[in-house]
Amino acid sequence: MDASIALVAIAPFVAALLAPLVQRAARPFAGWVLALVPAGLFLLLLTMVEPVISTGAISARIGWIPTYGLDLSFVVDGLSLTFALTISGIGTLIVLYSGAYLKGHPHLGRFFAFLLAFMGAMLGLVLADNMLALFMFWELTSVTSFLLIGFDHTRQASRRGAIQALVITNIGGMGLLVGAILVHQLTGVWDMSALGDEIRASGLYGLVLAAFLAAAFTKSAQVPFHFWLPNAMEAPTPVSAFLHSATMVQGGVYLLARTTPWLGDTQVWTLILVCVGGATLLWGAIGALRQTDLKQMLAQSTIASLGLSVLLIGLGTEAAIAAMLLYFVAHALYKAGLFMVAGAIDHEAGTRDITVLGGLADSMPVTFIAAALASLTMIGLPLTLGYFAKEEMYLGLVTGQWPDIAVLAVLLAGNAMLAGLAMLVLVKPFLGPVLPTPKSAHEAPIAMLVGPIVLGAASIVAGVMPDWLGHTLLEPGTLAILRETVSSHLSLAINPASVLLWLSVATWVLGYLVYLQAAAVRTLARRFEAALGWTADTVFDVVMFGLIRFSGAVTRLLHHGRLEVYLVTVFAALALALILPVLMLGGYDVLLPTAELGDWSAKLSWPDLQLYEWGIIALALVGLGAVLLAPNRLVAIVALGIQGTAVALIFLLLGAPDIAFTQFMVEILSVVILALVMTRLRLDERDHRQLEDLARDGTLALVCGAGVSLFLMVVLSGTLDTRLSDLFAATSVPIAHGHNIVNVILVDYRGFDTLGEISVVMAAGIAVMALLRRGPKRPVPPAPTSRRSQKAAS
Repeated sequence: MDASIALVAIAPFVAALLAPLVQRAARPFAGWVLALVPAGLFLLLLTMVEPVISTGAISARIGWIPTYGLDLSFVVDGLSLTFALTISGIGTLIVLYSGAYLKGHPHLGRFFAFLLAFMGAMLGLVLADNMLALFMFWELTSVTSFLLIGFDHTRQASRRGAIQALVITNIGGMGLLVGAILVHQLTGVWDMSALGDEIRASGLYGLVLAAFLAAAFTKSAQVPFHFWLPNAMEAPTPVSAFLHSATMVQGGVYLLARTTPWLGDTQVWTLILVCVGGATLLWGAIGALRQTDLKQMLAQSTIASLGLSVLLIGLGTEAAIAAMLLYFVAHALYKAGLFMVAGAIDHEAGTRDITVLGGLADSMPVTFIAAALASLTMIGLPLTLGYFAKEEMYLGLVTGQWPDIAVLAVLLAGNAMLAGLAMLVLVKPFLGPVLPTPKSAHEAPIAMLVGPIVLGAASIVAGVMPDWLGHTLLEPGTLAILRETVSSHLSLAINPASVLLWLSVATWVLGYLVYLQAAAVRTLARRFEAALGWTADTVFDVVMFGLIRFSGAVTRLLHHGRLEVYLVTVFAALALALILPVLMLGGYDVLLPTAELGDWSAKLSWPDLQLYEWGIIALALVGLGAVLLAPNRLVAIVALGIQGTAVALIFLLLGAPDIAFTQFMVEILSVVILALVMTRLRLDERDHRQLEDLARDGTLALVCGAGVSLFLMVVLSGTLDTRLSDLFAATSVPIAHGHNIVNVILVDYRGFDTLGEISVVMAAGIAVMALLRRGPKRPVPPAPTSRRSQKAAS
């Protein structure tokens, strides 16, 4: 077992626990100190590159729940290593950026804790091989993103965005759990690396596919679940930069890529992913162009980029998967950098609206350079990684690997709109005439500039040496076509270089036209939305408000505050639960006599009891009569104690003194507590129920008592299985070192159950004590009045 793999998934959570302490100790340098954790993980992951290339994958397995054959298994292959390196590398820069961006925030330590836990959840997600572990980390990403999006919980928009993200992604999480359970039922294994073609051959393939697609589409904001992602922009900018580039939303893309070997390569897979991905690409690109807020523009473009990745996965060819992985890295680099740039502009200029920004290149030159590097990668110009990612998309089409020309048209339109958006993000804020801003714009702190500069430079380095990137971080041979493309377009036998060149030129030209007509596109998009009258976001609000109103109506119906109705409902349900199931299954037949008269006498014969045993029964009957004829509540409480005492004596006679002692204690405490509680009420008050109420309650009590008795008789009429009793008797002394078997059962065999019961009793005791210690309500003194008002009153 390679324990370092487990360390990658666990270390961020440990750092999250220590983050508040580090923040208090290091203060202004807390970001630099905490960034050492993801930086160390990045270096550790780099050491795994060579083993992955030589062996294909390395794995780790830790015993989790061995009784059920569950292991906490991790796997590092080309796919997971690419994602993990991106998460940890960008995460290092995000932690640095956060320390400067939120400098002086009173809850910065808590923010670091949430951010590192978010990073750990995402690393665990991409490294997990066990599907239940994958689900666990999947849900942790939803929970931690909820905490981060709603970090500024005093703002209603932040709370709404956090709740919306949690609701939508949790719906997909339930789909992932259903899919994992179905896969295990079909194959008998939990590890994804052990799956083959048996899922595609199963009759439940459609159901499994629907479950996993629901998880992926909700997490990666695919149409029609895309609307939660722009609202997540209410989070602080460091969260947006991390969430949109390398975490959370990329979880669905990773899941689709991971499940492709055993769910993909079918017509329904290709049709759904290509159609949904293409629609999401175009919708997100148009939605980005209709925005003027930098963060919203980038958020909507993330939707488009995620749709592009899903489309490529749906195509399923080697070139498509290679293009998807290249595009994932390129997108992570430029999107994180642009979000950091947007945060720096907002932090130093006081606004993110591109219509009121201009000429920032003079006052923020380093930020401008970072924005230029990221934007060039987003446009896909040569010498950037984005260029080769775009080339790899088109290459599969022009070589005939992707037969549908419509896919080429969608890719061309989507890339062109994203290129036009990159031009808007670069030109509008930084170039042109200087416009007045709410704050005097100046350069951001160095901790806020390190991230975008490093990421922009990395996109250029990777663009200059894409062959190293592809063949070092990915499986050998995955990017063989890309190697030839980088070397020389003209060397290909079918000579697609000219076609690729013209496709790239067409993308840039169309992108420039989109940039020139951005205002017109924005106007048309807003008019269309106004004419439509509703959006997926408004539908979500209608559904949520409907659920709230429905739950309110159900609460008013069922929780009306009438204790009498509650008790009647509970005991009526108890009677049905006792009688109907056994009656429908024929269990009461053992109590009925046959045609022979002797069966009646055998079943109705009087028991042979001693005189003192008859005395205990008489005591119980006296207690019953006392309860029924009690003149007030105090007498009824004491009479209930008589009943409990009789039951304890029966236990004592049957050879269970410990249970009898417990029963005595319960009865004493019950009487004392009830008497103390009832002192708050009128103990001398009589029962004012009407005759019909008494008849109803009496009938219900008789039915419940008869049901319990008959149920016990049915149980006792069966064959007693003594295997568990024999196990307790045989192992009580050698294993638990106790001769009292009952105590051993309570303390050892049922230790957690007993702990839970003790906790419940303790909680009830604390609540009762709190009620008893409350003093009587003091009368509210009258408000003081002035002399003038007193004269007026007189």
